[in-house]
Amino acid sequence: MTTDDRRTAVTNWAGNVRFSARELVRPASLDELRQVVAGGRQIRVLGSGHSFNTVADSDDVLVSLAGLPPAVDVDTAARTVRVAGGVRYAELARQVHERGLALHNMASLPHISVAGSVATGTHGSGDANGPLASAVREVELLTAAGELVTLRRDGDGERFAGSVVALGALGAVTSLTLDLVSGFDVCQYVHTELGLSDALAHFDAITSAGYSVSLFTRWRDRSFGQVWVKCRADEPRPAFPWAPPAVEQLHPVPGMPAVNCTPQLGVPGPAHERLPHFRAEFTPSSGAELQSEYLVARTDAVAALTVLDGMREVIAPVLQVCEVRTMAGDEQWLSPAHGRDTVGLHFTWVPETAAVLPVLALLEERLAPFAPRPHWGKVFTVRPGLLRERYPRLADFEALARELDPSARFTNSFLRDVLYGA
Repeated sequence: MTTDDRRTAVTNWAGNVRFSARELVRPASLDELRQVVAGGRQIRVLGSGHSFNTVADSDDVLVSLAGLPPAVDVDTAARTVRVAGGVRYAELARQVHERGLALHNMASLPHISVAGSVATGTHGSGDANGPLASAVREVELLTAAGELVTLRRDGDGERFAGSVVALGALGAVTSLTLDLVSGFDVCQYVHTELGLSDALAHFDAITSAGYSVSLFTRWRDRSFGQVWVKCRADEPRPAFPWAPPAVEQLHPVPGMPAVNCTPQLGVPGPAHERLPHFRAEFTPSSGAELQSEYLVARTDAVAALTVLDGMREVIAPVLQVCEVRTMAGDEQWLSPAHGRDTVGLHFTWVPETAAVLPVLALLEERLAPFAPRPHWGKVFTVRPGLLRERYPRLADFEALARELDPSARFTNSFLRDVLYGA
């Protein structure tokens, strides 16, 4: 087990959040992790660090599970995989593909950890595709009492629905078991200069034009500069009459190197090499950014986009790019897609917190009629009272956290102030 007691040793993905933990611990086995938990101190588990707030921070001990054995156990007959808590999606997807199977969905980045992504409600894209957490069928976690507890979709009902998107509040997730699907290939096409009026008038047809569809805009004019359409290679390519196809590989942020992105121009490839926007072997970002995301009901998508259009002059000066994606609803208590088919409005901002926060406050105010749920790992200023209104099972989640972690060992200031705050 390795430790680092330098308070400045760890930052988040973008380098704009410096964790305040007194000690970073990297256990190499489950027994070593159990020893850390038995120490009686406040603990938070760090995923891959792809968060833009303090959801994973700790005032005391920060634990990385990256040192645990990177087990990926595929059951081809059952079409499931049991994956260790520190494994990242790129490695998981590669090993699953080698067995002729695939994940149903992936996020934009394959570099992020499976357990951390699931815990914060990360979602990927596709009208019929549930968020990443919807594939989870079992959660194994080490509680503050040092006990291994397994919660199953088929056997633990409501408690399971509270244990998947759990923000690390219930214990250290040592493994997850996920559903898999038969392997499939994807072709990725990019279209350019989709007019906003066409996007609003044909929103449902556009987002259903592929297995996964993403719309990108900088809100500098009334258009989506790029639309990424990812289609199953074994199905006919749907028509896309609203915007012309790109003739070269593109990056969603103009001026950034397109070589970092997954292959486009209709070249077929395995799903795990096309569903993410960025290639696993490249660093997708310089880290010079802030990120926010607000998720609204699909039925409110056109109205919410109309609101954003009315804020272009405020948003554009501090924005690098905005991405619009859809996803199917799920039943996870703290999932931003809980109980409703959902549209995500994702913002990659310039790395200037003082300039971005006032825009966020205004954005949240203007979107308030649509009850937006913020991504748990991004920057937001939504008050705790509003979060309580927008997550109807939050009180049930608090009760589950008290049951599994009665001494609040896995709680931090983010959970106390943002999630549980009045």
